[in-house]
Amino acid sequence: GYFSVLAVVLRTNNDSPWTDEFDKIELSCLIESISTTNPRIEWKKITNEGPSYVYFDKKISGDLENRAVIREPATLLITNATRSDTAKYRCEVTAADDQKSFDEIVIDLVVRVKPVVPKCSVPKSVPFGKSAELSCVEEEGFPKSQYQWFKNREEIPDDPKTSLKFFNSSYALNAETGTLKFIAVRKEDAGEYFCRAKNDAGYAECAAQKMEVYDIDLLGIILGVLVVVIVLLCITVGICCAYKQGYFSSQKQTGNNYKVPAKGDGVDYVRTEDEGDFRHKSSFVI
Repeated sequence: GYFSVLAVVLRTNNDSPWTDEFDKIELSCLIESISTTNPRIEWKKITNEGPSYVYFDKKISGDLENRAVIREPATLLITNATRSDTAKYRCEVTAADDQKSFDEIVIDLVVRVKPVVPKCSVPKSVPFGKSAELSCVEEEGFPKSQYQWFKNREEIPDDPKTSLKFFNSSYALNAETGTLKFIAVRKEDAGEYFCRAKNDAGYAECAAQKMEVYDIDLLGIILGVLVVVIVLLCITVGICCAYKQGYFSSQKQTGNNYKVPAKGDGVDYVRTEDEGDFRHKSSFVI
């Protein structure tokens, strides 16, 4: 009894409380024993950036201003929790008249946030026997969302061998990342797919998207390639023949490249400006 009278001792009803976003939550800080009449009570929020006051000098401050009240003697009531309130909170009581004049308790608060509609990506069409990847991403929920995939409104199991409907499918489903990877799609894999993101606060789904599986016409592809090769060969042969026949000769007869006849003995050829022909003048050699 002597120790309890001269010491301030705190306790809490719940050192790991949780609540949903926009709800209220109580962080209990109960004084079990104290002899000081008017102790100093403080609350601090502890984050990676360090501690900051949320209750100091008998006033709510900081992140909880206008969103919290103190319930006598030291319990903190948050009336409208937000996702940013997720943190550790420390209740500190200083009793100057007590031999043990200080005590504190730490409370770890989690504010759960419901997931928003995830972003889903489903390929519209995939060739038979080829691989395919479906993705699902949601980053608002807290705690971090887990993912489920559905085909034609039926949940796809993590292991296809556990279900008769999916027994012959070959895929890998990652509930942590939201990816659904088909190793080799089959005709039976065609259908409408959607994803669900869920956590402790709730879930959200994206709209269903249709994936089709089509056959690859190998014979048609081979025939098409052969036709292209034959056409190219015909064009090449035609060009070669045209060159041999002289269709691509670049020489043309024009007035400007008229060849001057060879000079005869004793004759000089002169071209006049106003005549388009050649006239000659004689010279005699003795």
